[in-house]
Amino acid sequence: MRLRSGLLIGVFGLIVVLLGGWYFTIAIALLTYLALLEFFRMAEFTGIKPATKTTLFSSFIIIIFSYLEVIGVVDSEISSSILPICSVGICTWLLLQPKTGSISDIAASIFGLFYLGFLPSYWIKLRALESAFNPSLDLLTRNQTFSDSAGLYLTLTSCLLIVASDIGSYFIGKSIGKRSLSPISPSKTIEGLLGGILSSITLATMFAYFFNCRHPILIGFSYGIVVSLMALVGDLIESMMKRDAKIKDSGTFLPGHGGILDRIDSYIFTPSVIYYMIIILNFLN
Repeated sequence: MRLRSGLLIGVFGLIVVLLGGWYFTIAIALLTYLALLEFFRMAEFTGIKPATKTTLFSSFIIIIFSYLEVIGVVDSEISSSILPICSVGICTWLLLQPKTGSISDIAASIFGLFYLGFLPSYWIKLRALESAFNPSLDLLTRNQTFSDSAGLYLTLTSCLLIVASDIGSYFIGKSIGKRSLSPISPSKTIEGLLGGILSSITLATMFAYFFNCRHPILIGFSYGIVVSLMALVGDLIESMMKRDAKIKDSGTFLPGHGGILDRIDSYIFTPSVIYYMIIILNFLN
């Protein structure tokens, strides 16, 4: 059952990434909606009463407007205004409740919006990177095909690097792991961390050679280590929340895998970092 669920998740992810456009956007919106429900469930276990419906709606709006921005329907300033406007709306909603919200209610709601609305929206922006960033991409690769389809390749390779990091971390940690990495997740080891980083760097370097990058070793090293570390941060953040809520899994949506948030936690922080790495290269160029 676990293997079957894992394969279905992988196939679903590959299909929506390849399709892009509204298919990819709706898939991100659906995943974040389900993950937010699990996040708020964990928060409620600790006695917090977040603005669930308002935050769910706000997260959906952020995802949709991110796509409208990348296709040129709305201006970037309008898209950027959604997060602060929705944050004010959430705070106002909590203020108007019969029982006024607490600091923890506000914090959980705004963090939920940022964590599972704003950050995942960068997958949409990353997927949409195309020829507009050719100047910066030309600094990286001689492959014109890559530059013309940068968003697709960066999204796919980033996802594959996360998978490689998870697999490398698991097997190396299980085989030779002895020193605990963090009390937040006692099963993770320093050896496993290094194994995950090495696996990610190795695959990233292979991709760099495949795409005929100008400095394949440098790009493979930097790309691989950034993705691996961001995946780890996402994993540990969710482990910290589950530990606080005193639960093993965020949910039971996926047989053998726990909840949606358990599956996507490693994918939350990566896209924004990769996206802005490209933005900075474009600016420097």
